[in-house]
Amino acid sequence: MKVLLATCLLVFSSFIWAAENPAPASPPTAIVKGEVLEVKDVESYTYLLLKTREGETWAAVDKATVKKGDEVTLENVTVMNNFESKSLKKTFPTILFGTLGGAGTVAPAGHVPGSSYPATAASKPEAVKDEHIDKASGANSQTVADVMTRSAKLKHKPVLVRGKVVKYNPGIMGKNWVHLRDGSGSAADGSNDLLVTTMSTTKVGDVVTAKGIVSTDRDFGAGYAYKVVVEEATLQ
Repeated sequence: MKVLLATCLLVFSSFIWAAENPAPASPPTAIVKGEVLEVKDVESYTYLLLKTREGETWAAVDKATVKKGDEVTLENVTVMNNFESKSLKKTFPTILFGTLGGAGTVAPAGHVPGSSYPATAASKPEAVKDEHIDKASGANSQTVADVMTRSAKLKHKPVLVRGKVVKYNPGIMGKNWVHLRDGSGSAADGSNDLLVTTMSTTKVGDVVTAKGIVSTDRDFGAGYAYKVVVEEATLQ
């Protein structure tokens, strides 16, 4: 009886330990291979429906020439859940972001392979002095402060914003993250700095015009959550 009781206590203790100490999650998949079943091109991305060993899945890469039936390899893959594409007017329950692979392909500078986090921060916005940048001309033109303070009215609408690049983090979650300032707004409430996500490349100090769609209360996961962001933008 004592042996049976001791055995029961041991099993119960093991169960409690397992419940409180779950096994670590599997590491992110760095490479995915598959056959292209469908291709959807938008301004900056190419969306691919892939047939992989694990089943069918959507993926997004830099705009590329890919056709149905091609065998492709995605490298530096990041998985995102409930990703909304404004261009396609579609929300993907799960989508992969990565780069089309090839021999010698490496992760973008500032990116930790297999993760969504930059290895090192790009130059801090505070390191670049704010200066007045003339407002973009044309329909939907806004200042940085306009977008930040009127985001509720501008939500889901296209905007055109001209500003200086004060921070640039490339290759995170399959896109480049750009902070723009144009001398408008206030540092006290953060209305002087606008985040833009894009597939276009740039560098700190460039004056660019961003054309994209305003989103609010965006949570990209992995600690990336923002009140206001201009998404799927192109830079000129």
